[in-house]
Amino acid sequence: MSADSPIIPYNDLNFGKKEQVKKMFNTIAGKYDFMNRLLTMRIDILWRRKAVNLIKKHPHDTILDIATGTGDFAIELIRLSPTKITGIDIAEKMLEIGREKIKQKGLSSKIELLEMDCENMPFPDNTYDLATSAFGVRNFENLNKGLSEMCRILKPGGRVLILEASEPSSKPLRKLYKAYMSKICPAIGGAFSENKAYDYLNKSVAAFPSGKNFEAELIKAGFIDTEFIPLSMGVTSIYIAKKKDAGK
Repeated sequence: MSADSPIIPYNDLNFGKKEQVKKMFNTIAGKYDFMNRLLTMRIDILWRRKAVNLIKKHPHDTILDIATGTGDFAIELIRLSPTKITGIDIAEKMLEIGREKIKQKGLSSKIELLEMDCENMPFPDNTYDLATSAFGVRNFENLNKGLSEMCRILKPGGRVLILEASEPSSKPLRKLYKAYMSKICPAIGGAFSENKAYDYLNKSVAAFPSGKNFEAELIKAGFIDTEFIPLSMGVTSIYIAKKKDAGK
């Protein structure tokens, strides 16, 4: 994911990755949840649950969910019993669906969704106990800037929890996975939604610096004590890292 040649959804549009990602998610918003369940066979629900279980032991009274989309991760994070969850995203159509889901679950007093650029957040330094993102970091226009912002808004000692797609380490499985992502996902996406979105999904996963490489990106952004946990034979990974305590 180099700055010189970013992975973008639309090669025929003359604007930057951030605006292209916003357009893509606003376009597919109505089918987004359905497609997630279909393409992962509902395993994405278990991935979010596992991620929340792993963070329970750390402080989480105030939570910022970045690239929240339709709010699935924000809703799952309610199991931590925080005082407040704020979810942010650049795609308003996704947020509209998320707000309706939150309202139907009676969680509007606990979860607030805001349209906002995660690389330029207005929140003061040292505000949140926990910053999270599920399948959103890969879409940052500037990865280091987005991760650095996540570090900035955390309180000293606060954690970041990131769930992101990755490629299996096993060569035979990786070959099958790449075939699924490059052929089947775009074909299904084209049948039910916008195939460009799922072609972008394949290319952005392949370009993403997963595993130890992403841990290095977290360290570069100011985090310490990084770890990653592969899920489902490596097709998804959980990353956890800490902001330095005050004075250290």
